[in-house]
Amino acid sequence: MLDVQDLHAYYGKSHILQGVTFSIGEGEIVTLLGRNGVGRSTAIKAIMGQVAHTGSIRFRGEDIGGLESYEIARRGIGYVPENRDIFPTLTTRQNLLLGEKKAGQTGRWSMEDLFELFPLLRERAEIAGEVLSGGEQQLLAICRTLMGDPDLIMIDEPTEGLAPKLVEQVARLLEEIAGRGVSILLVEQKLTIALKISNRVLIMGHGELVFEGTPEEFSRNDSIRKEWLEV
Repeated sequence: MLDVQDLHAYYGKSHILQGVTFSIGEGEIVTLLGRNGVGRSTAIKAIMGQVAHTGSIRFRGEDIGGLESYEIARRGIGYVPENRDIFPTLTTRQNLLLGEKKAGQTGRWSMEDLFELFPLLRERAEIAGEVLSGGEQQLLAICRTLMGDPDLIMIDEPTEGLAPKLVEQVARLLEEIAGRGVSILLVEQKLTIALKISNRVLIMGHGELVFEGTPEEFSRNDSIRKEWLEV
């Protein structure tokens, strides 16, 4: 689905990513873990064409490294940034409609599907986005991206600041997404969620990947946890 080779990324003269290589298969959940500031968000921004970079980024065999963000989105990659970027003055329903690639297009997800999964969004359908709680905005941002029927969705810190009940709802949604054949690249800090739902975990430190393996392999590796995740 996604193949990243020797990815380097830059903010001005700052060299943030230094040769990152990984891949994601169809319907797979891969979680990128690491301390703040090591380059996790930069990695998905580079894939989305938002950061200057070198290296190879291939999606379904096509080189997308030089494309604009909107062109990458049209090819089937969805992106939910950490700040969610919902339209505050538009209603929940309007935000969801804006996520459609084409009006009336039928894909894996419909608005009714998402309302069935999350009755809370149905209850808030005619309420402006700015009135929603942080957790409700996060669900809306993910669901709006799903309305574009992506084959791969990249989500940056979806559980940050959420109450435990909403964290569980987000985890359930991610599993439902993967169950419909959509691949997920997740940037996360909560180990319990990452280890529960991921097929593989990647640990980043100082702009490089320092570990790749299954949740079970990670759980057996105390040295990686202590050196790269624990403060």
